[in-house]
Amino acid sequence: MPRHIKKGDSVIVTAGNDKGTVGEVIRIITEKDRVVVKGVNIRARHMKPTQANPQGGIIRSEMPIHKSNVSPVVDGKPSRVRFETKKDGSKVRVAVRDGSELHKLRGSKA
Repeated sequence: MPRHIKKGDSVIVTAGNDKGTVGEVIRIITEKDRVVVKGVNIRARHMKPTQANPQGGIIRSEMPIHKSNVSPVVDGKPSRVRFETKKDGSKVRVAVRDGSELHKLRGSKA
């Protein structure tokens, strides 16, 4: 099944504690249908001192959220995504809100 978001996309969180927050997709975890968005769902982990990190301490980092809880941003608002095939055979993602092309899919032929 095709993904409606890709790494580097600007997305808005549509559900959860960070609803309404806009951020960039850092990573996509395809096996669990989750994404990591910069500045969203930040959690603190208490790390014991190790040889690699002798200081230990509290580390804050972004945790994954489900891909259904994010949407691409178009003019500051969330948009659904439609997939269209161009005449040259390339497949593109199109924002339903205004019909603009989001990003060209690599290596796609119809």
